[in-house]
Amino acid sequence: MPDELAALIAADLGITDLPKEQQQTLISQFGEVALKAATMKVIGALEGDKREEFAKLAEAGDATALKAFLDREVPGHEGMVKAAVAEEVTKFKAFQAA
Repeated sequence: MPDELAALIAADLGITDLPKEQQQTLISQFGEVALKAATMKVIGALEGDKREEFAKLAEAGDATALKAFLDREVPGHEGMVKAAVAEEVTKFKAFQAA
């Protein structure tokens, strides 16, 4: 992960005061949580049979086919993903403040 990107993410999460190694661990863990949240949001917008198709495309690892599928089946999926990630950032910050 480029240092500039890591620094931006650390600033957004409010963890810049932590040692770099701890920042990277938290960023990695947060990334996994945010990816799961975003994926669940997109899957939730799909009908049952389309969820199966999504799963097959995701397992195949064909990013181009997966993007084409999402563009066709979930208009505005990019916005949904951004909103899901933003929500996870908010949850993370609330957890830190507690």
